[in-house]
Amino acid sequence: MSLLSIANVSKTFQTPGGPVHAVKDVEIDVQPGECLAIVGESGSGKTTLANMVLGILGATEGTISFEGAALPIKRLRDHRRMIQLVQQNPLSALNPMRSVGAAIRLGLDTYGIGARADRWGRVEAALEAVGLPAEMRNRAPTALSGGQRQRVSIARALAVEPKLVVLDEPTSALDVLVQARVLRLLNDLRRDRGLTYIFITHDLAVVRNVADRVAVFQSGQLVELGATAQIFTTPQTAYARSLIGAVPVVDDAELALRNQLAEGA
Repeated sequence: MSLLSIANVSKTFQTPGGPVHAVKDVEIDVQPGECLAIVGESGSGKTTLANMVLGILGATEGTISFEGAALPIKRLRDHRRMIQLVQQNPLSALNPMRSVGAAIRLGLDTYGIGARADRWGRVEAALEAVGLPAEMRNRAPTALSGGQRQRVSIARALAVEPKLVVLDEPTSALDVLVQARVLRLLNDLRRDRGLTYIFITHDLAVVRNVADRVAVFQSGQLVELGATAQIFTTPQTAYARSLIGAVPVVDDAELALRNQLAEGA
């Protein structure tokens, strides 16, 4: 059974200039344990679709199901826990007035995970799981590097033990070496915890290194869906070919990234 099923989903926004069809009749099944990348240019509908999966937006038509049950537009608490988000900019995603530890603990308190007396231990374990020292719980987000903040964002999402994580451009604000470390961490966590990822990105060079399958979006429509190797070697649509053609030939920086990822395999 699919973990997530997106069945004939559309999203239309009403504007003064008339209706805007942001997503049109999309159908995708996401399998347990896989990383599905959703790619496309700005305005292609990939973020709108992600927001519908998260329950931030309701679908105009169609159904989104999780573990075989249709998700309501207003999500139940268990739904919110099971589907977590890691945002693009970790600095804006973390409240600067709240310590790193408090940011991670908030989800534990919200969802009532574990005994209250044990939750700081869970916070420290979450930090250590993403390669950060437990004592970092007392620091402010502004005192951390960009890569450390993104690790905290990942720890916050994983602390509540989700099954599906939506990653919205999670490495676009990081330099290539920090990006490599974060991607390797995400790969390791997916393998070790049996997580499922939806990876939203415009960076096909990153997709090539992390995704099992790729969904290509253009003007709100799913125009191609296939295994990553197939999309990169034999894309079927002109639009997918144009995206792949724009991916630069592997340079030293990307080669270093790919080598670091391979070391963690």
